[in-house]
Amino acid sequence: MSLQVQSQVSLKPFNSFGVDVQARFFAEAHSDADVREALAYGLERKVPVLVIGGGSNLLLTADIDSLVLRMATRGSRVLSDEGGKVVVEAEAGEPWHPFVQHTLSMGLSGLENLSLIPGTVGAAPMQNIGAYGVEIKDVFAGLTALDRQTGELRDFTLQECNFAYRDSLFKQEPGRWLILRVRFALDRAAHLHLEYGPVRQRLTEQGIEHPTASDVSQAICSIRNEKLPDPAVLGNAGSFFKNPLVSAALAARLKGEYPDLVAYAQPDGQMKLAAGWLIERAGWKGFREADAGVHKLQALVLVNYGGATGLQLLNLAQRIQKDISERFHVDLEMEPNRY
Repeated sequence: MSLQVQSQVSLKPFNSFGVDVQARFFAEAHSDADVREALAYGLERKVPVLVIGGGSNLLLTADIDSLVLRMATRGSRVLSDEGGKVVVEAEAGEPWHPFVQHTLSMGLSGLENLSLIPGTVGAAPMQNIGAYGVEIKDVFAGLTALDRQTGELRDFTLQECNFAYRDSLFKQEPGRWLILRVRFALDRAAHLHLEYGPVRQRLTEQGIEHPTASDVSQAICSIRNEKLPDPAVLGNAGSFFKNPLVSAALAARLKGEYPDLVAYAQPDGQMKLAAGWLIERAGWKGFREADAGVHKLQALVLVNYGGATGLQLLNLAQRIQKDISERFHVDLEMEPNRY
């Protein structure tokens, strides 16, 4: 067996919150064969297999009585290059931001708005990651996943993934699909998305009138670096809550009471509220209790100042949820997966 399985391994280096819990077993998959070996190992010993990527969307609240399998597969390749349209495939374990930068270095556009998002390629479709007006579904060309129920490989089209706001089939059927490779439809000619004010404003400040995809990426990196803490310095999982979708009637009532409410109309008639605005307006921005807190610059980010446990962070998140519900009659949904 080529898979190296270790016992009683600290997961602190493998989750961006830096929470120190133990995994009963731990292994890294560097190939499809390693993945199959890990699943067989779990079956043989009657222990569940928990698959993780970069650990940037995890909140670990207790020791994990499972085999934790970290996807560490690497590599990317061009599958087709015709008429300015290029399909690039990447292994699930590829770190997301370096992969984005790699596509930009190849002169390809499409992923620039998704720069500096933590995590791995394989995790990106799980919650249909998005930023600054672009989501994975907008550049998606397919993926290959292993069906853990049957052991068969399946290729998914865009329609089959059921992508929605921070959602997908793979999130709806947790534990069934193990994503191995993802394909992206990119362009040699840039079709830039500059609808979000901060991006256009940053480019203007830099004196860039005709931006390239790389210019947009650099602008977004600078904005994110100013707003979001580096997990290597301050433990966090990025945006902790989804931006809630509410009825137009509720949004109108809130707007009447809070004229500065941040809300965006949706195609289905609902309104998307800025969760960060709600949390900041409720007074939680910069809050700290022991080592669990809310970031001082971005109310949407919960942080671990060093020694917080997953349960302390979860308790803080639940208190924020309760307050927002009582104050605004809006329910916030947590983004990280909790174990």
